[in-house]
Amino acid sequence: GYSGNRLHQARVYPESIGHDKDGPLTCFPEKEGVILKPQKLNPVKDEELTIRYTYTVLFQKNNLHTWSTRWDYILDSVPHTSIQWFSILNGIVIVLFLSGMLAMILMRTLHKDLARYNQESAEYVQEEVGWKLVHGDVFRPPSYGMLLTVFLGSGSQIAMMAMVTIFFAGLGFLSPANRGALMTTSLVLFVFLGTPAGFISARIYKLFGGEKWKSNMLFTAFLVPGISFGCFFFLDIILWAEGSSSAVPFTTLLALLFMWFGISVPLTFVGSYFGFKRRVIENPVRTNQIPRQIPEQAIYTRAPTAILMGGILPFGCIFIQCYFIFSSIWYEI
Repeated sequence: GYSGNRLHQARVYPESIGHDKDGPLTCFPEKEGVILKPQKLNPVKDEELTIRYTYTVLFQKNNLHTWSTRWDYILDSVPHTSIQWFSILNGIVIVLFLSGMLAMILMRTLHKDLARYNQESAEYVQEEVGWKLVHGDVFRPPSYGMLLTVFLGSGSQIAMMAMVTIFFAGLGFLSPANRGALMTTSLVLFVFLGTPAGFISARIYKLFGGEKWKSNMLFTAFLVPGISFGCFFFLDIILWAEGSSSAVPFTTLLALLFMWFGISVPLTFVGSYFGFKRRVIENPVRTNQIPRQIPEQAIYTRAPTAILMGGILPFGCIFIQCYFIFSSIWYEI
């Protein structure tokens, strides 16, 4: 391996120095025994003003730093220590709040049934009461089973891509010195993880009793990647129109299309094929043929309220982390 010295840190210190005409042209005049003041830019009328631009390079050997820790001084210079602690505290508070709310829901739901089981006779306990009445409906196929299975397959693909990328980044394989390595790794992993997406989507769709297996296969391969590529292409067109240097070249877009249609789509078809060939998953309980009538719900248990609560609470856990994500993108750290 390489046995010489490596340049792992560079610092620039700009300074104004009023050099004398006959003095040394150095950025460190105190080493020459001369003390100079900053240069003034208010010369006398009709007097020639000369500005000298000089630089001095100093190399300092430091055996305490290693090549793997060369980025530490940049990360340490970012003032995020207090915010990081606030982020951890915020996450703990949100988790405790969610756990307490879930415990309250379970207590309110099960308290009456448990009390009745302790007071009534054994014959009455054998009857299905309270929350046990829904056991014949919980495995009923949903209204939009096709869309649910497609998003489930694509979501599992993204989740596996994220876990593998974080694993390799934690081991140090994705160095910040190599720009674009993280995005390239994520795209390649997403493309080659099309088989699990198709397999999971097909298995769940077959569990729901779906028969349009070809549509499920096509939607899994094209819906989520198509929406993502469409948004990316639209933003890239705006960058082209503005003449931005960060616009993705057309050849790169062609390479992405080739990876999508040439690798991801066939792998998704293979996964869907094996998913539909497997035997259907058996539910632990039998589903009633006639759906149980659902009574009119209170306003706080309806879909809009559930959607708001289901979105606000997770956002409360991650909105502090968005600061670090956007700071990294803005400062290119």
